Amino acid sequence: MEVDFRDTLRALLDNGGMPVEEAVGCEPDAVSQASGKEYMSKARLDIFFEKKGRGGKKATIIAGFPDGMDDDDIAALASGLKQKLGAGGSARGGEILIQGDLRADLKKALEELGWKVRVC
Repeated sequence: MEVDFRDTLRALLDNGGMPVEEAVGCEPDAVSQASGKEYMSKARLDIFFEKKGRGGKKATIIAGFPDGMDDDDIAALASGLKQKLGAGGSARGGEILIQGDLRADLKKALEELGWKVRVC
């Protein structure tokens, strides 16, 4: 059974403490393959804060996604993060923009998902 990366991400964010394998309903090997572990081991995401050019509005940007990760996977990750943090945002051009200054919360959430993160 092949598991979609987005389904695994939803399970990680919404499983309510249940192990991921039970939430997704598959073998542990399939979970690690579908959750993007091959991307995570090679990439370090940069989280930075931006206020200029936005009319004084604050935004947190996540950049540094690996080349092999497509826009649909980044959009799915953005959607999960926005839901978890209760914030607005978007995913465009290989970056995720989250409204507000949520650097610490994003770092914690991404590290829980297995990403290496640097706050700039």
